[in-house]
Amino acid sequence: MSAAVLYMSTSLDGYIAGPGDEPGNPGGDGFGRLHDWFVAPDGEFFRPSGPAGQLMDEVNATGAVLAGRRTVEQADHWKGDHHDGVPIFVPSHRPPGPSVANYPLVTYVTDGIASAMAQAKAAAGDRNVLVHGAYTAQRALNAGVLDELQIHQIPVLFGRGRRLFEVLPSRLELEIVRVIDTPEATHIRYRVRR
Repeated sequence: MSAAVLYMSTSLDGYIAGPGDEPGNPGGDGFGRLHDWFVAPDGEFFRPSGPAGQLMDEVNATGAVLAGRRTVEQADHWKGDHHDGVPIFVPSHRPPGPSVANYPLVTYVTDGIASAMAQAKAAAGDRNVLVHGAYTAQRALNAGVLDELQIHQIPVLFGRGRRLFEVLPSRLELEIVRVIDTPEATHIRYRVRR
């Protein structure tokens, strides 16, 4: 059965973006530091060796992506292909801008996060749904449609920026299901307890 899994790199103090995170500076100042474990200085993605490489294999094995509007627009919808031609679903209360017409794998869903997740899971089949975006993750947790969190905790303190879990409506209990410690990051997978 498919699971919805949030994949996010965070600083130790919980930031997923540095200060100055805006359209002209996606991710803010210092954003690249959160992704050094799989992105080279020239911006090229690579498969890390060892256990971190296995995590990247998991990401690339997902069957659909569900990402927030801010995330997809800052990434220009990944040019319509996040990885291996899987469909991308974007929950939003507003219709997409005209550029999305160039990306047939991108679908904006305007009837709520639960509907967007149901469509993403249907498209993913027996593979997992990769979830991106802080606001989207919080909404999915609130709606009870996010199953797991794969957090890549980077040994850096940002001090300010955009936090992953800035606003949650209530306390949520998690179960640790896996910890992979590497020199670049501690990768912790949690299951949401319901």
